Amino acid sequence: MIRFYNGKVLTLKNGMDICDNEVWVDGSKIVFIGKNCDKKADREIDLNGNLLMPSFKNAHTHSAMTFARSLADDLPLQDWLYNMIFPLEAKLTADDIYHLSKLAFLEYLTSGISACFDMYYFPESMAKASVDLGFRTVMTCGVNNFKESLATLEEYYNKYNNYDELISYRLGFHAEYTNSLERMAGVGKLAEKYKAPVFMHSSETKSEVEECIGRYGKTPSALFEELGIFDYGGGAYHSVWLSDEDLDIYKRHGVWAILNPCSNAKLASGISSFSKILSKGINVAIGTDGAGSNNALDMFREMYMIAANEKQSACDAAAGDADEILKAATVGSAHCMGLYDCDTVEVGKTADLTVIDLHRPNMRPINNITKNIVYSGSKENVKMTMVNGKILYENGEFINTDIEEIYYYAQKITERIKSV
Repeated sequence: MIRFYNGKVLTLKNGMDICDNEVWVDGSKIVFIGKNCDKKADREIDLNGNLLMPSFKNAHTHSAMTFARSLADDLPLQDWLYNMIFPLEAKLTADDIYHLSKLAFLEYLTSGISACFDMYYFPESMAKASVDLGFRTVMTCGVNNFKESLATLEEYYNKYNNYDELISYRLGFHAEYTNSLERMAGVGKLAEKYKAPVFMHSSETKSEVEECIGRYGKTPSALFEELGIFDYGGGAYHSVWLSDEDLDIYKRHGVWAILNPCSNAKLASGISSFSKILSKGINVAIGTDGAGSNNALDMFREMYMIAANEKQSACDAAAGDADEILKAATVGSAHCMGLYDCDTVEVGKTADLTVIDLHRPNMRPINNITKNIVYSGSKENVKMTMVNGKILYENGEFINTDIEEIYYYAQKITERIKSV
């Protein structure tokens, strides 16, 4: 039993209201919120006025792509993907994915992130790495014309939704431009079979949309709707180049717009319109994308980038409300990933929590804490990250984790695939 006391609590159950209640965690669950609890704690954590809140959820990433951090920079998306990333990825083994994913998990924890929505290969390695470290992972499949198949997608879906409490799986495929019409139609049939949402990269670049229109006479979103892929909802990573008709499709089917502003900016792919998407009643989640294209796995950078992009592109400093962005990075991303049990700070919910240090210069003076998190917050403010009731990162230290071993393997793997 862990008792958090003498601090501020942002539950995100009632907007951005902050209270000064105690929060008690027993095992993986939040069991008490209030004052004068009659329980006995095994550990008492004095928050010293700092903020306890739901952890961030990274709604789109490729964790094992840590190998590509600063390895293929300053290239446009298509050159980056086809000439650098795909050839190197082809050399990765299952064991590589295990070690490279662990490195990403460490970085997520330093950013107050307790869960990631990962699209990559060798899911057994990803799942094992996640469970071994104690991190929460939602996986999906990067089905394309060159790797994986509809049969493996279905196999993964059934296996990894019954694997471990930290692991879940969603139907998915890489993108329209890497899949045949037949494969995408097959994904639509799986969505119907399992009454399940589907996730994919979509409308990331202007050329992607134009080429899809050239092939099929319609945008990726319209094509996915026609194929039944969106019949049970889902989500589209990036969602940059969306027409009004695309937005109507998202709204009609409950599709999540999963925004990745730093990756899009670095690859010059464009700017998603957060405010316009939100005004249409469309759900928004936020992800970092992988370390190969971002290069940081940092939710604070993503939140600030969305806010800055909105204001700059609209020439309106009132655009891109910080509280809505913070909600998208926490509750929104959790719901997008199907993590309804660890989205807020409530009794009975799973304890995926983070503590924000308010005793740093960038958080003072205290005027508006939630807006401060988005506009001036950074990873230096993350004092603790808890996943499933266990503290994995605290005061700059990783708990029960040999980080030097993780660094060693990540470097060794990277050197090998560069030299082959």
